[in-house]
Amino acid sequence: MEEYLKTIQQGPFSPTWESLRQFKCPQWFLDAKFGIWAHWGPQSVPMYGDWYARNIYREGEPQYYYHWRKYGHPSKVGYKDIVQMWKAEKFNPEELIDLYIKAGAKYFVAQAVHHDNFDNWNSRYHRWNAVNMGPKKDIVGMWAKAARERGLPFGVSEHLAASFSWFAPNKGCDSKGPYKGVPYDGNDPAYEDFYHPNRDEYELEKQHGKIVNWYSPNPQWHMKWFLRIKDLIDQYEPDFLYSDGGVPFGEIGLSIVAHLYNTSAKNHGGINQAVYTQKDTNPDVYKIGVLDIERGAAEDILPHPWQTDTCVGGWFYDVRAIYKTPEQVIEMLIDIVSKGGNLLLNIPQKPDGTLDDECLYILDEIAKWMKVNAEAIYATRPWIKYGEGPTKAQGGAFQEKKLEWTKEDFRFTQKDGKIFAFQMKYPEDHRAIIKSLGLSSGISVKEVRLLGFEDELEFEQLDNALIIKLPEKYCSTGYPHCFCIK
Repeated sequence: MEEYLKTIQQGPFSPTWESLRQFKCPQWFLDAKFGIWAHWGPQSVPMYGDWYARNIYREGEPQYYYHWRKYGHPSKVGYKDIVQMWKAEKFNPEELIDLYIKAGAKYFVAQAVHHDNFDNWNSRYHRWNAVNMGPKKDIVGMWAKAARERGLPFGVSEHLAASFSWFAPNKGCDSKGPYKGVPYDGNDPAYEDFYHPNRDEYELEKQHGKIVNWYSPNPQWHMKWFLRIKDLIDQYEPDFLYSDGGVPFGEIGLSIVAHLYNTSAKNHGGINQAVYTQKDTNPDVYKIGVLDIERGAAEDILPHPWQTDTCVGGWFYDVRAIYKTPEQVIEMLIDIVSKGGNLLLNIPQKPDGTLDDECLYILDEIAKWMKVNAEAIYATRPWIKYGEGPTKAQGGAFQEKKLEWTKEDFRFTQKDGKIFAFQMKYPEDHRAIIKSLGLSSGISVKEVRLLGFEDELEFEQLDNALIIKLPEKYCSTGYPHCFCIK
């Protein structure tokens, strides 16, 4: 393994914590605020939700029953057969990237490999890939070309590091019924390079009833992960890399981060322009890149760059999913940006590569709202406080829920000497009362505009509040409106 680690790109970063903590977040990411993610792969084929490749081997799970009844019992028809059904026959990355740009995305991320151990690129080290099987297309390469032709920073997500443990249930068998004791197809040695030689992880999971090692200690697996993710970086030189967990495998993971940053520095005059995100909340870890908070947010302004990753529904396409409304997505974006974060939003694709009508509607509504309010989102920074009012998002991962906003709730950003105040619910009395901007704040308000409305607004600055009168002819869109305050 030591020989492989020596093959990383040389440059300003070494594969050590001390060296990587010199990371400075590039301007493009700090200014972007909103990105779109295509969390798409063969697990979309059944259109039955996330973690499908794992759960079809977990007796009693809804996906287990669905798979058995739709395709056949997993002792006969397993995930190896599902990947061959993924054809991506209507995949048009140019059209999709145009939609995402119209909706306001300032960067794009493609899933490169999920826990299902299937590479969405022309992998040099793994035959189970999208060029060799299934679509017979370089999915990552097609995304990269479309994004870069349109000037979007291009990123990739890797969920591979956890695969060795995550995929362990394929070594099992049913405990009852007509297939009791019949091994699932993951036991077939002909497919071990796909299903992993992970019986030890399976026994651990059986004993404890859950995944014990998110990242397996198996050293052979660490080497395979390194080679495949280095290959991904070498082929596509991404501007962004996401790991679904903390930094994998100690020095091996640090070598990948250094390779990413040094590859970027090679292409940008010696200055790294790439971003690495991971989910460990230890400051000694996240200082090497950007902290990612899955399906949640920060509770307050953080002193370092961070990102929420979430989805309008499930991660992979699911016919059962109830989507977030455009209102909810916009409200989340405002709250996140007010605290110095970015929102990376997954739009689930059907297996053929298209989007359904609901996703198209969500994107269209975000586009309309962004057309009016972009000035208060992009390239902004947090104000001295993120907001005021009774409604607060709970901090941390997996704390996401629909909030019931009031007219007293405001979120703030700032840029170029202007304060932007989003009123999170339209006031029926046509008044906005912002307590943080009274005369006692030391701020003298000279002008107030409503974004999307041409005329100046009537306002009164009292000692304890700024009172703004909304125009009678202004018609609320149902989404938060924004005041620009000079």
